[in-house]
Amino acid sequence: MIPYLLDDFKMVDSTVFGALLAFILTVLFTVLFMNKLPGDQGRAFAVEGGKSVGKPRGAGIIFILVFTLCSLIFAKIDIEIAIYLLLIVFSMFTGFFDDASKTPWSDYKKGAFDLVISVLIAVNYLYFNSNTIYFSLIGKEITIPYVFFGILIVILVWVAINVTNCSDGVDGLCATLSIITILTLALVIFKAGSSKDSFVPMAVMLIFSLIAYLWFNANPSTLLMGDAGSRALGVFIAILSLKSGSPFLYIFASLIMILDGGLGLAKVFLLRFLKIHIFKNTTLPLHDHARKKLSWSNTQVVFRFAIIQILFALVTLYIVF
Repeated sequence: MIPYLLDDFKMVDSTVFGALLAFILTVLFTVLFMNKLPGDQGRAFAVEGGKSVGKPRGAGIIFILVFTLCSLIFAKIDIEIAIYLLLIVFSMFTGFFDDASKTPWSDYKKGAFDLVISVLIAVNYLYFNSNTIYFSLIGKEITIPYVFFGILIVILVWVAINVTNCSDGVDGLCATLSIITILTLALVIFKAGSSKDSFVPMAVMLIFSLIAYLWFNANPSTLLMGDAGSRALGVFIAILSLKSGSPFLYIFASLIMILDGGLGLAKVFLLRFLKIHIFKNTTLPLHDHARKKLSWSNTQVVFRFAIIQILFALVTLYIVF
């Protein structure tokens, strides 16, 4: 809004003022509304799942709404971006209602919402953007048929939602990995040019909202983001990957979350539908394997996973720059 009202309001102004407001509002609203959030019921099969019982859960509703508000104020919002923001908020609310439910939603119910969100993002992206993507590894542009590209976008969004959600099992892990991934993709978008500048301040605003959230979520946490946060983060990460012009960079920019949550999803899918049992000696998600089998502390899991993801972030930026 402000960039349209003030001609001399530059992207750096949007980024700085938006980030500061996002941080302040996230802290303020968290303090005010933390005790209004639903209590966590624990995770029956998660390592140390019982320790989270009773903690306020669903904090994603706070930092996602703050991010959305700050984006509306400080970013140049066109119809395409407005639709993305609506879908991010919709994803957040589906996650929050699951967080607040006394009976957790079934995988099929959540999967149906994920599919709807993924399809709408694919339609929105393909309506406003071309079907040509850039393969940074080979330095060439490739045009993909619209229908096939749409299917790939649906897969990307669905994967991003679910692997980000699965990484939310250790205090500080999901937010920390998301910050690294979002910053990496924001730098890629920054290099791509001014036509995508709105996504850079938006990304930084979300990062500072997450930093504020980490104040409360650092081990030992007093607050959990819940599905309200992790699922919406996955949607935004997928959108950034698309707007970078090189969506396959998502694999490098978010590799640790993909491995952490994706292997578990693959294991469940193969066992449930094909009766194939893989990774029999591996506890999944991988953060649970690190804690249970490798005896890593929660802090070690967060720092070591983050360090590895930073290395892959550098690889991503090297490929692009």
